[in-house]
Amino acid sequence: MLPPALGVLALLGAALLVGPVVALVLQADLLAVPDLLGGDRARDALVLSLWTAGVSTLICLLLGVPLGLLLGRGRSPLLRWLRPLVLLPLVLPPVVAGVALLAAFGRAGILGGTLELLGLQITFTSAAVVLAQSFVALPFMVLSVESAVQGVAREYEEAAATMGAGPLATLWWVVLPLIRPALTAGVVLVFARCLGEFGATLAFAGSAPGITRTAPVQIYLLQQSDPRAAAALATVMIAAALVVVALVHGPARGWFRPRG
Repeated sequence: MLPPALGVLALLGAALLVGPVVALVLQADLLAVPDLLGGDRARDALVLSLWTAGVSTLICLLLGVPLGLLLGRGRSPLLRWLRPLVLLPLVLPPVVAGVALLAAFGRAGILGGTLELLGLQITFTSAAVVLAQSFVALPFMVLSVESAVQGVAREYEEAAATMGAGPLATLWWVVLPLIRPALTAGVVLVFARCLGEFGATLAFAGSAPGITRTAPVQIYLLQQSDPRAAAALATVMIAAALVVVALVHGPARGWFRPRG
């Protein structure tokens, strides 16, 4: 039984988190959502967001799982210094992340100039959107995998090794099935983070319609000219985010638990 004072503070915290979302839904013209989604710019922005978020999630899965395994199972002292750097995008302001990406991959960046000579341009293309989303979302996958693998007893891997399984077979048949719930949750959270990315995308990729203008950027632009339309499109993003959160932390989270 919680003390009454804690209950009051808890309700105030819930009101702070839920209140603005409810206010946005009440302000939005929900009847205008079908017409809004029927427009080219809103539809293109949503399709671009879904497509780039899917590609970015795949990249985070391919790169984040090995990196999380390395941090969770590696024994090198250098990993203590690597971990804070890997998790740094979690706390960077999004605009700073975009500026950092420009410093690396922009036309005058460290790698951007070389890529330009090879005929590859990243900035202000859909590839820049994917790169920005991957940069800010990758730490979520790394954390999910690292935390999960640290909870797996090494005895399972040692037992597999005594039965003749190599490192790759042990990883595929023993470790990955044991951390499957964390992997699934990590994928869902990464996709949600990519879908909602705004600051780094705008700074690094710009807002070209159909190319780099994702749904969050479109909402930002609509807010300046048509706040009711911006609120309507925002409710669509809220609905998508609510589905994601429900999958990971809501009633559906039991789907991620392994069944024995």
